Amino acid sequence: MSDNPTLLDIDPSKLTIVRAEPHVLKTIPPPETWVFGQSGSTDHMLIIEHDPEMGWSAPVIKPYSPLTLDPASSVFHYATAVFEGMKAFRGPDDKPTLFRPEMNMDRFAMSAERIALPPFNKDALLALIKQLVLVDERWIPSRTGYSMYVRPVYIGTRPTVGVQASTHGMIFVIMSPTGPYFPTGFKPISLMARHDFVRAWPGGTGEYKLALNYAPTFKPQQEAASQGYQQILWLLGDERRVTEVGQMNFFVVLKRSDGEIDLITPALDGTILPGVTRDCILSLAGTHVPDASSPSSLSTSTRPIPRLHPQERQFTISDIVSWLEQGVLLEAFGTGTASIICPVSKIGWEGKDLILPEYEEGVGPVSKALWERIVEIQEGRRESEWSVKCE
Repeated sequence: MSDNPTLLDIDPSKLTIVRAEPHVLKTIPPPETWVFGQSGSTDHMLIIEHDPEMGWSAPVIKPYSPLTLDPASSVFHYATAVFEGMKAFRGPDDKPTLFRPEMNMDRFAMSAERIALPPFNKDALLALIKQLVLVDERWIPSRTGYSMYVRPVYIGTRPTVGVQASTHGMIFVIMSPTGPYFPTGFKPISLMARHDFVRAWPGGTGEYKLALNYAPTFKPQQEAASQGYQQILWLLGDERRVTEVGQMNFFVVLKRSDGEIDLITPALDGTILPGVTRDCILSLAGTHVPDASSPSSLSTSTRPIPRLHPQERQFTISDIVSWLEQGVLLEAFGTGTASIICPVSKIGWEGKDLILPEYEEGVGPVSKALWERIVEIQEGRRESEWSVKCE
């Protein structure tokens, strides 16, 4: 919410919806052609603007179109931009839902505050996003694995090149149809461990979803690809501490001497993005019991999962080497909105590849069980407070 009570806050009751004329509505491409982030946009977008004299404008949902911005806008010169990513699904009742959107709104507001963008009402913005989803719900098919990606963006639009916080801002939300990340089954990815490039550092902005965190990763990613690796395992400091993989959080699955499982991910120390999927994984692992008859169990009659011990703590690339040598590293995977879970097959480090265990389905039993449970909730096949109706 605004710190100045005289300024207008975001008000969903003032929403204006300008629908695209029927003859200009886009033809929805066949769902089997949808690729995450590459399937175009839906028909409409949401826009709200902030002025330092008045506060937030009346929100508008209108046909998707280019933005008009002053060339001196803060976002172009000082990277005052934050964004989020979430998905809308169609439940068994044919109603659209969002998956844990409150977490996205909390992180969106936290990120905006970090770069001194004007504050906003999170609940009001979420109410407007739900309305946008309803306007374009025809883009959400009733097919498992398919959804509509929702991208809220907040940019600084102060129209001067002075080096200072942007008092002007614009929030806009666009959406895109998306299909399964692995349409033909899980395909483990290869990583190149890098310490010469740093994604985030102590006291920096790694825990915020800022646009400025992403562009510097593109060049190292290209270099990794040129050497045959699909993503980067970001290391930090002289101890080569593991942080993230690509733009995902990172987990390892370790076999304990008592037959149970340690599920470890780097702690939120300021260099790690507090991912929504990351939080889901930790929560589901923490409530899991091996007995398949329990509602919270991740086990099935044909795939028992031992008790899981989720941990948030630091570990290094040397730890990974040691765990592999000891034969206790069972699985490693990244987590994020796009893939949910992305298994890892090998890690390039110091001129050789660290080979991880292979599984017939391309994914280990623990990570597959976690993936299945999240998908069940997202698609409404399992009741959960994480699934929020758009109404």
